[in-house]
Amino acid sequence: MNFTCEKSILQESISTAQKAVTGKSTMPVLNGILIKAYGDELILTGSDIDLSIETKIKANILEEGKIVIDAKIFGEIIRKLPNDLIHINTIDGNSIEILCQKSRFTLIHMNAEDFPDLPNINENMIFSIPQRILKNMIKGTIFATAQDDTRPILTGVLFETKNRNLNLVALDGYRLALKSEILDTDNTINAVIPGKTLNEVSKILEENDDNVNITFTPNHILFSLGATKIISRLLEGDFIKYRSIIPSEYNLKVTANRLDLLNCIERASLMAKDGNTNLVKLNIEDESMIITSNSQLGMVREESSIILQGEPLQIAFNSKYLIDVLKIIDEVEIVMEFSSGVSPCVIKNKENDNCTYLVLPVRLLNH
Repeated sequence: MNFTCEKSILQESISTAQKAVTGKSTMPVLNGILIKAYGDELILTGSDIDLSIETKIKANILEEGKIVIDAKIFGEIIRKLPNDLIHINTIDGNSIEILCQKSRFTLIHMNAEDFPDLPNINENMIFSIPQRILKNMIKGTIFATAQDDTRPILTGVLFETKNRNLNLVALDGYRLALKSEILDTDNTINAVIPGKTLNEVSKILEENDDNVNITFTPNHILFSLGATKIISRLLEGDFIKYRSIIPSEYNLKVTANRLDLLNCIERASLMAKDGNTNLVKLNIEDESMIITSNSQLGMVREESSIILQGEPLQIAFNSKYLIDVLKIIDEVEIVMEFSSGVSPCVIKNKENDNCTYLVLPVRLLNH
């Protein structure tokens, strides 16, 4: 193998492929990046079996071939080289030489034949969606995935298309996040994508209207965007029937300024760190929501102006869950719907009906 490539282009493609390399694999070859040089392009692939990322770049190929190089050291070497043309070639059975200006590295490489093949996915296009919209939908749901593996299905995000809508849903037993967008497809899909995969996908997605093409098989999902492909295993099992969890009726509705409420709850949460419950109490009255928190450290009282429809109510929450939602919503005003002091609170945009968030309250002893 022998090729030359601009440093900045090579560095960016390594960074993309590296997102699939965890460094925790028991197979040494999976701690590396597979590099194939064919025709006039380099194909770089990183994988941990569950998630694989392949990206292509143009390069001047002097001799074709394929090798696997340790992802961490290779990435660091390329990043620290001068911004100039890099020349890489194999020099004996198991080494490569990396040349750039006056720098010369030799690195041991691994056998490309040991690198597992990517799942073969027939790319009969399923649907496409602008990158910006998908990135926003992932950001608006992924924070609500479960962080522990006691119920593996909840560590993923439900990807559901039906009635020409795409729904992304995440829940962890304490809160639920649902984002919806109208989608130009008649296909019905119901699959659960690992949260880890979507985290990496969202880092690669751009804030633009270029489409990402998405293809499903029974066990995998493929995201194609430009010169990059991301293939992930899907989680096995059935997702919780989330529609039955979201209350359809409410007794009390609050309209509030999102930023003002967020600032009040964030300040109140400073006192709520005691005992890990992050407990804040909301006293909802006619024109104001009074937010309090008491702990061994002291106490705090905050007040936010609201519009109330319904009877006053007292309810308590883990402040972290409210803060996560208020940070992710992008409208100036939000609506909060309550049924009782022990029922979930539903939080939505005031104008655009494209997201629903649900947070379970913390039961107070006097309820």
